[in-house]
Amino acid sequence: MSRTFCLLLALALSCGASRAIAQTQSMNTANKTEKATFGGGCYWCTEAIYQMVPGVKSVTSGFAGGTKENPTYEEVCTGRTGHAEVIQIEFDPQVVSYEKLLDTFWEAHDPTDPGGQGHDRGPQYRSIILYGNDMQKQAAEKSKAAAQKNFDRPIVTEIVPLKVFYKAEDYHQNYFRTHTNQPYCRAVIRPKVEKFEKKLKQESAQH
Repeated sequence: MSRTFCLLLALALSCGASRAIAQTQSMNTANKTEKATFGGGCYWCTEAIYQMVPGVKSVTSGFAGGTKENPTYEEVCTGRTGHAEVIQIEFDPQVVSYEKLLDTFWEAHDPTDPGGQGHDRGPQYRSIILYGNDMQKQAAEKSKAAAQKNFDRPIVTEIVPLKVFYKAEDYHQNYFRTHTNQPYCRAVIRPKVEKFEKKLKQESAQH
């Protein structure tokens, strides 16, 4: 086998490898997900809603917006950690936009209540958007201004930078769908889920 043939073969293999790498990089870019972090009352409720949104890959319940490091659920419940119950959404921006997730946010809770949501009272249940970059900040502020026309009272939702997200204890994850017969789930979460499910079906039918 001549050296020229070997060199040509090596070059061909190198080019093939380069194309494979380029294709893999392209696929990784195309499949890249993003994250959004929202708080709208009890995270069991908001988690159950966003789990139904097409394009959402995962929803994690946790805490953010406060000062206590690695807070427990019991500590956050005191209202003294500064944290809010939030969800962190991993989504595919090719399927659902951050703006669409914001639209759902305004529908999923009452952003005009400064004291919490329903019977869930306290700063840990406040309405809050924690942005990860300037684009999310601008989108949140724009969406908030647009949503105001749908409410008689002023929207009190905080829009602040996300510093740290702390995942809640495992038993809080996917709570509604693993505790469907729990009284709170039946009385509070299920009606919201059924209402949103109906809305999704209507939107799907329109398309």
